[in-house]
Amino acid sequence: MSTSPTVFPHGLVAAPFTALQADGTINLGAIGPCAGSLVRNLVGAAFICGTTGEGASLTVEERQQIAARWRADKPAALRLIVHVGHNSLSDSQALARHAEGIGADAVAAIAPGFFRPATVGDLVEWCAAVAATAPALPFYYYHMPAMTGANFAMTDFLPRAIERIPTFGGIKFTHENLMDYGLTLAAAGSARPILFGRDEILLSALALGATGAVGSTYNYLAPLFIRMMAAFRAGRQEDARRDQLLAQKIIAVMIKHGGQPAGKAIMGLIDLDCGPLRLPLVTLKPAQVAALRADLEAVGFFATASVK
Repeated sequence: MSTSPTVFPHGLVAAPFTALQADGTINLGAIGPCAGSLVRNLVGAAFICGTTGEGASLTVEERQQIAARWRADKPAALRLIVHVGHNSLSDSQALARHAEGIGADAVAAIAPGFFRPATVGDLVEWCAAVAATAPALPFYYYHMPAMTGANFAMTDFLPRAIERIPTFGGIKFTHENLMDYGLTLAAAGSARPILFGRDEILLSALALGATGAVGSTYNYLAPLFIRMMAAFRAGRQEDARRDQLLAQKIIAVMIKHGGQPAGKAIMGLIDLDCGPLRLPLVTLKPAQVAALRADLEAVGFFATASVK
């Protein structure tokens, strides 16, 4: 049975955007400023090259270069989780091995989404094969069935992963199934954090016992969510609900303007320009960014957003 140490049990973990140059190549020079902003806004860790970071659209070499630069440029206070998921098992293993070699704090992997595991047991075996190549690091499973189609109950996955994977550290739970989340959280106890991954309903997860969360909006809304979490812990439920509602209004604006492309455009609006997106995602045009800014102003985003 795993005795993997708890690494990220509390607070916010940001999922950073991968900065690109105008020609679509990676912009390693933008990593340091983004990492510094996270620390100044009390974010405890970065979950790099995941969904927000367009990891599936990057080459293995690019992902390794990004991970190495994050490790080199991040402040000491910021922990580093490297997402190593890939449809190719060997590529996922290579990414995990590299993450351990550069001194990352943990690895995580989403399920393969083209040839998908047919059973929970198959998924656990795939995760075990990835985790084994980084035996010194905690391994987190990234549960996001909306993207992968691997929609297994984490209450079934958890005990098998604990038994099979010596370095199993926990789960990044990016799903709306709050019943499964609550049951999994209770079964995991305090030793293996079940990090919640839907920013727009984080307050619901806090009510079920969540103590940590991973999300893209923590790149620029960390102060709002930290305030909300503090209000919840202090029993000021109306304040917590008000903050969650404000976050929902901001996220609704993002969805209106394209979702992830809008999120990346917001980084430019707070002076942390991360450049364009990689196809098939489409970068917002200047007029679209202007419309996004106007809608964000209307809901109070700029009075709430993280400072650079």
